[in-house]
Amino acid sequence: MATRKTTGTLLLALPLCGQLAWVQAASADWTDRLPALDGAANATPAASGADAVPADSMLDNPASPAAASGVAAPGTATSAAEPLPSLPALFKAALDNDAKLASQRYEAEASQQNVPMAEAGLKPQVKASAGYIYQQSDNYYTNNPAYNPDNERSRVGSDYEARYQGTTRDKTWRLQLSQPLFSLERWRKVGKAEAQSAAAELKVAVGERDLALNVAKSYLDAFLASRKLGLLDAKRKSLELQVKQAQRAYDLGVGDRINLLEARSRLDQAVSDTLQAENELDNALSALERLTGRLPRFDGSALGDLATVDLPSDWGTADDWLSRTADNVEVKLGKQQQKVAEAETGVRAAGHYPELNLNLSYSDRSSNDPFRESRDASASVQLDVPIYQGGYTSASVRQGELSARASHASYTNALKLARQEVRTRLRSLDGDVRQVKALQRSIESSRLFLQAAEKGQQLGLRDLVDVLDARAKLYDQRIQLVETIRQYLLDQLNLQAAVGALDTRDLVDTMTLLQRVSG
Repeated sequence: MATRKTTGTLLLALPLCGQLAWVQAASADWTDRLPALDGAANATPAASGADAVPADSMLDNPASPAAASGVAAPGTATSAAEPLPSLPALFKAALDNDAKLASQRYEAEASQQNVPMAEAGLKPQVKASAGYIYQQSDNYYTNNPAYNPDNERSRVGSDYEARYQGTTRDKTWRLQLSQPLFSLERWRKVGKAEAQSAAAELKVAVGERDLALNVAKSYLDAFLASRKLGLLDAKRKSLELQVKQAQRAYDLGVGDRINLLEARSRLDQAVSDTLQAENELDNALSALERLTGRLPRFDGSALGDLATVDLPSDWGTADDWLSRTADNVEVKLGKQQQKVAEAETGVRAAGHYPELNLNLSYSDRSSNDPFRESRDASASVQLDVPIYQGGYTSASVRQGELSARASHASYTNALKLARQEVRTRLRSLDGDVRQVKALQRSIESSRLFLQAAEKGQQLGLRDLVDVLDARAKLYDQRIQLVETIRQYLLDQLNLQAAVGALDTRDLVDTMTLLQRVSG
C-alpha cells in the first residue's frame, strides 16, 4: 500500500440482519422487531425485548428513533461478524494452482538451458567414431598371377593374399578434438542466452503480479457481493414489513391501494436485486476457485459503523511515484527484451568476423591387407574467413537493428503506460477518499430525511412513497459506500503494482482493512 500505517477507526455496524418476529396481539395489531441497518453505534440494547417497536409505529410514530433510522429496536439480536478468508493464503494457493503461471515457470526453466547450450560452443568438442568396412575390388592385383602368394614364380609373400583375392576387411576407430580459438559469434551467443534467461524470469514476475491482482480483485468482488447481499436482504425484509403494514392499513380502510402497490413493487425490485447480488457472489467465488483451487466462504454480511470509516490519504507527491515507475516489472521486461534484441543484432554482426579453430585427431586402422593398416595423428589450425554470402549477413544485421528499435519503442511504451497508470490510480485514490467522505455526509442526511419523511407521513404531509424512496436511497448509499471502499483498496494495489512494489504485505494490509470494515 502507499501508506503502510492505517489511520482512523473502522467500526462498521451490522446491516439489517436481526431476526424478524411477528406476533398478532388480541387487538389484531401487528408488531415486529426491526433489524438493524447501521449507525447505531451508541445504541444500548435493553435486557428485554418488551420494548420492540410496533410495526404501525413506522407509520404512526415516525419520531421513534428506531423507526426513523432503521436501528434495531432494543432487544433485537444481531449476528456476529464472520471471519474473512485469508487473502495471503489464497494467493499462496494460487501460486501453486494457476496453470498459466506454471506454464510460464516451465518456459523460464527451459530458457535457462540456453546458457549452457551457448557456452558449449566455446568448449572443446570431442568425438569418437568406429567402423567396419568390407570391400570387394577388381583392380591390378586381383587375380594377377604375379601377385599370387601360392605361385612360386610370383616372389610375393602372404601379405598380398587379400589384394590378389580382391577382398578386404577393415576395422577403424577415430578420436577427434576441436577447440574454437576465436569465434566472436559464439561468445555473443552466450550473452544473448543470458539476456533471454533474464527476460523469461521477468515474464514469470509479471505473471505473479497479474495473478496477485486477479486474486485480490476476485476477493474484493466477493467481499462486496457478500456485503451487498446482506444489505439487500435487509432491505427486502424491511420492505416485507412495509408491505404488510400497507396491506393492514388498506384492509382497515385507512390506507391507499396505490401505497400498497408501490410497496409491493419496491419489494419485487429488492428481491430481483438480491438475486443479482447472489449471482455476483457466485461469479466472484467461481473466479477464486479457478485461480486458487479452493472455494472460500464469505458467509458473513456484517458491517461496522460506516460513518466512522477514515481512509488513509497521504500518498506523497506524484513525482515521487513517477520516479519509481522504472521498477515496474513490465517496464523491466521491456528493457530486458530490448537487451535481447541488441544481443541478437550483435550475434548477427559477428558473422562478418573470421573464426579460428584448433583440430586434433588420432585414427587407427586394422585390416586383413597389411598394406592398408595405419595409425595416424594430426594437428591443424583452421581459419575460416567469410568473404561474400550474397548479402545475407548484411541483411540479417539490418533486420536485427530494426528489431532492436522495435524493442526500444515497446520499452518506451511500457514506461509511458506505467506512468499513466500511476497518475490514474493517484487521481482515483484521491477521488475515492473524497467520495467516501461525501457519501458519509449523504448517508447522515438521508437518515435525517427518512426520519422527517416518516414524521411527515404521520402528520399527513408525506405519503408512503416518500418513505419508501428515502429508505431505498439510504440502502443504496450504503452499498455505494462499500463499493467505493472496495475500489479504494483495488486502486491501492494497482498503484503499488505500477511501481513494482506489490508484495504480500499489501495483501495483508488489504485484508486487515476489510476485517475492520466488517466490524
